[in-house]
Amino acid sequence: MTQIKPAVTASSTGKWKAYPAYKDSGVEWLGEIPVRWDVRRLKYLTKDMIAGPFGSSLTKDLYTTEGYRVYGQEQVIPADFSIGDYYIPEDLFLTMTRYAVNAGDVLVSCVGTFGKVAVVPLEVEPGIINPRLVKLVPNKDVILPAYLGLLLRSQVAFEQIEQVSRGGTMGVINLGLLSDLLLSLPSLDEQRTIATYLDCETARINALIAKKEQLIELLQEKRSALISHAVTKGLDPTVPMKDSGVEWLGEIPAHWEVKRMKFAASFFGGGTPFKENLEYWSGDIPWVSPKDMKAEIIHDAEDHITKEAIENSSTRLVQPGAVLIVVRSGILKHSIPVAINVRAVALNQDMKAIVPQNFLKPEYLASVIRGHQSALLVEWRKEGATVESIEYELLVNTLCPIPPLSEQHDIVDYLKSETAKIDALITRIGEGIEKLKEYNSALISAAVTGKIDVMETIGNQAEHL
Repeated sequence: MTQIKPAVTASSTGKWKAYPAYKDSGVEWLGEIPVRWDVRRLKYLTKDMIAGPFGSSLTKDLYTTEGYRVYGQEQVIPADFSIGDYYIPEDLFLTMTRYAVNAGDVLVSCVGTFGKVAVVPLEVEPGIINPRLVKLVPNKDVILPAYLGLLLRSQVAFEQIEQVSRGGTMGVINLGLLSDLLLSLPSLDEQRTIATYLDCETARINALIAKKEQLIELLQEKRSALISHAVTKGLDPTVPMKDSGVEWLGEIPAHWEVKRMKFAASFFGGGTPFKENLEYWSGDIPWVSPKDMKAEIIHDAEDHITKEAIENSSTRLVQPGAVLIVVRSGILKHSIPVAINVRAVALNQDMKAIVPQNFLKPEYLASVIRGHQSALLVEWRKEGATVESIEYELLVNTLCPIPPLSEQHDIVDYLKSETAKIDALITRIGEGIEKLKEYNSALISAAVTGKIDVMETIGNQAEHL
């Protein structure tokens, strides 16, 4: 007989009420579960587990603009089946009905961004999964689809999924190992109660998160407007203005100059040293690529190269104080990463370094680009490129407003002070969002692993209404 153990202490579940009694689950990392619960392997909770079709049988050249939807991580990660525009024709769909999605199926991302889970909603557009997903068909006699989705989103399940995915360079879930996941299981009635409770609670939390994210967007817009105004209008609202002759600049102070960037700066590109020569990649010179452009100041990079690598490739050493921008990357669909390096760096071929002349401060030029990203993305876009790119000739011929150096200095100091205040506020709100997400995850995990008695929790809430 399984030994019944006392309930976990109140401190272990925070404000939530624990079940009256627990038993050993028999699984070390799962620990104790409520007395009435069982432990089952995932394969015994499903009628079928189907990995997506082989990539060679579903290539993008087969996609059409209408027909049957192709679902992938694009839908699963945000749990939104209304987005996406990949389709296949009917004749191809009829050969792949094994991979068709149905309401109640549980989809799991299995390559790259693995372990994300979404339950297919009732009114889903007909379609199939792509090679990056696994489709689980729940056995509704033992588990509700919504509850299975919650179980697989819990920390206990994710840690198991993460473990079975190890070994692949991208993180790939093996279907056989996935089927052996161990999960705790209450009765169907209790599953329904837990799922309903979590739907309500997570909806409330997600609404709070959405409000905070909207506030961050408004602050980011305020930040951009602040920068844009300062670098085109200056800090003195009483000075006479003149037409800059550039639509996206509008009026600027009458005493400012306007120069094409090629007459105000030098431009340098980058390159990639021979990858097979490992000695080239064992140096201490930061080799900056788009993935490093996440901050406004570049102190270092993920990759480093040697002087010999620079001497034997098309990259070159860029001295501190250059304005670095990304000129080829998907991120150029919505923003232009721009930063200033504070140490000598090399660049890859998707980057450009702009080295201003002595009458133009790098920090001011970076702010001009940063404050007018939307307009410059249109002005600089390279037509016909397979990847979003900036056209070099358009970049160097851009007209740039240039105040006297003393004003540039004042504008840079002003923006540094004012944007720091906004950034600090954005950081605090972001931390609040992360705490809400952590709470949401903890609540789900606690409920589906039996650490809190949802029936008791609902009863206590009702008493206080």
